[in-house]
Amino acid sequence: MTDLGILATVIGAVGGVCAIVFGYTSYKRNQKADDSKSGKESGTLFTEIGYIKSGIDDIKRKQDKQDERLLQISERLTAVEASSKQAHKRLDRLEHQNNSGE
Repeated sequence: MTDLGILATVIGAVGGVCAIVFGYTSYKRNQKADDSKSGKESGTLFTEIGYIKSGIDDIKRKQDKQDERLLQISERLTAVEASSKQAHKRLDRLEHQNNSGE
């Protein structure tokens, strides 16, 4: 082999090793960038899920308050109906007394 052939072989080998090293460093850099991007996406997703959860909790609290108010209104309506029934009975008695007295 001539000196030129040996030089070409050495340059080719060094070039091949450099290509492998550069390829590996690029792979690692891109992998870090992908991991960072994936982490940001996961963080955003968890944040959004947290917002949705807090919104659902607020809705549940409001619904519980509405249920309490509905129960109070139902109790008051029952009391009003009972009072109305008693008032009708008194009115019927008064009418009966007025009709009997005439």
